[in-house]
Amino acid sequence: MARRSVTRSTRLGPEERSAAIASMRDRELDVLVVGGGIVGTGAALDSVTRGLRTGLLEARDFASGTSSRSSKLVHGGIRYLEQLDFGLVREALIERGLLLQRIAPHLVKPVRFLYPLTKPVFERFYIGAGMLLYDLFSWSGGRPPGVPHHRHLSKRQLAKAMPGLDKDAFIGGLTYYDAQVDDARYVANLARTASFYGAHVASRVRVEGFLKVGERVVGVQALDVETGERFEIHAKQVVNATGVWTDDTQAMVGARGGFKVRASKGVHLVVPRDRFQSKIGMILRTEKSVLFVIPWGRHWLIGTTDTDWNLDKAHPAATAADIDYLLEHVNQVLAVKLTREDVEGVYAGLRPLLAGESEQTSKLSREHLVAHSVPGLVVIAGGKWTTYRVMAKDAIDEAVAALDGKWSESVTENIGLLGAEGYQAAWNKRARIARAFDVHRVRIEHLLNRYGVLTDEVLELIKERPELAEAVPGADDYIQAEIVYAASHEGALHLEDVLARRTRISIEAWDRGVSAAPVAAALMGEVLGWDADRIQEETENYLRRVAAERASQLEPDDAAADRVRLEAPDISTILAELPSAADAPVATAPKPTRSKAAAAKSTTRTPRAKRPAAGEGAQ
Repeated sequence: MARRSVTRSTRLGPEERSAAIASMRDRELDVLVVGGGIVGTGAALDSVTRGLRTGLLEARDFASGTSSRSSKLVHGGIRYLEQLDFGLVREALIERGLLLQRIAPHLVKPVRFLYPLTKPVFERFYIGAGMLLYDLFSWSGGRPPGVPHHRHLSKRQLAKAMPGLDKDAFIGGLTYYDAQVDDARYVANLARTASFYGAHVASRVRVEGFLKVGERVVGVQALDVETGERFEIHAKQVVNATGVWTDDTQAMVGARGGFKVRASKGVHLVVPRDRFQSKIGMILRTEKSVLFVIPWGRHWLIGTTDTDWNLDKAHPAATAADIDYLLEHVNQVLAVKLTREDVEGVYAGLRPLLAGESEQTSKLSREHLVAHSVPGLVVIAGGKWTTYRVMAKDAIDEAVAALDGKWSESVTENIGLLGAEGYQAAWNKRARIARAFDVHRVRIEHLLNRYGVLTDEVLELIKERPELAEAVPGADDYIQAEIVYAASHEGALHLEDVLARRTRISIEAWDRGVSAAPVAAALMGEVLGWDADRIQEETENYLRRVAAERASQLEPDDAAADRVRLEAPDISTILAELPSAADAPVATAPKPTRSKAAAAKSTTRTPRAKRPAAGEGAQ
């Protein structure tokens, strides 16, 4: 593939991945970002749009850790007002407005919440004052907030808006707006956007060590998990954006960042939207933190817990106690109580919190910190999903300060993600699009809110193969063209990438994707060149994952749940069960004069025979 100074392809498929790896090996980068979550992908976009030669590595799939398992809210964090963390709230609300109106209007949508009241007069005044401050902060960025202001509701108005509530639970309430996002889709789109602007982006490439000259970090030792090839990548600056894995990654270089990251587990339940009647979401106080009830298409998300986690970081497990805790608290305000039989899906994620003096994770800081832990290595840690763009900017600012020459300031405030430009116009003509492609209007709306104007690319697949307009078995909200598109354009390399992250079938379907798995695997196999054995292996691995997750959710505590969940191996370790990586040559990063042909030749390898699974590396 000929090298281009500016990429103008929206594809992030297997060919683009191979080209990115070859390019990173072929020539020194200005900035290499390690970690493909929301902050890492954001940092890659920030870096490349400043004109820096940029690379991005992710050990597993984009957003496979924390960034796909959040509450799916883009919000200021109304509870932080009570903690007097006004700077964080203001910053987050400004970012919320940017995401809603400029950066990703196709992915980030307003959502209305109720803050219920149990006491007259004083509580209404106290919460109302906080809501007013919340609204004022949302205007402080110099542009409209993109959502309506808060409103007061009487008990009668509350009953009309939320008929499913216990009529004696509250005396009234206030409603306010925040926003929500499909977090995993957003991160995949962000990675594609960085690639579109010229960043070299590769998932399933694990960093196993750092290259150093004296005390200075000058690159990384990497393992392509898909092929087993080891190689070196040289970079003037490396950015460690590995979230809850920050301490593990820092240990590879023999240094700690001046701060420590602790993991807090948050569990969410998914229940059908018809289990209780309401037009709006809800935020409830608990003895530990807050509980959100969030509208999510044809479902409700109920969460979250907030507990310390010191076990496996790649696959945090929900316990029976976590599920019972959430059901108990939400049932305190519902007229018709929820039971375990109402739960469609469960997911658990880890928040990367900057450790402080408090032992309670709910009290740890959501601020972020950036540091040059050693020369050549920038560490970014902490923060909130909503403020990822600011975190990314701060990390690249720190990296740029150590580079020779003068580089541009961050421009991501004005860069829309792929699919954003022209979204409103496409939405306004969605009925015409539906008629032109003979697809139901509701289906077009679904696609526009997932792909924006890139919906055209999905519809072209249907035009070529009309059968791809059929729904995925067991998951009527999704069509088969989306499975194909995930593999060809969105960087999905494994079945779980599609069912758990490019779509949310793994938490939205009653069977958690069991029916969809064989069909989706076959569709992906057409794009990725899988034979029948590989299709079967991907399907069986996903079914083992579902079984392990279900079983872990019956266990009473974290240790037991973690043990059961890990009985299903990660797909990366299955593929790595080929000849020992020690048998594979280490490809030293070539000089800039290395030929393109040589680079392409050394990048292509035949998968090796099976070897024992290795532990998780940096994410």
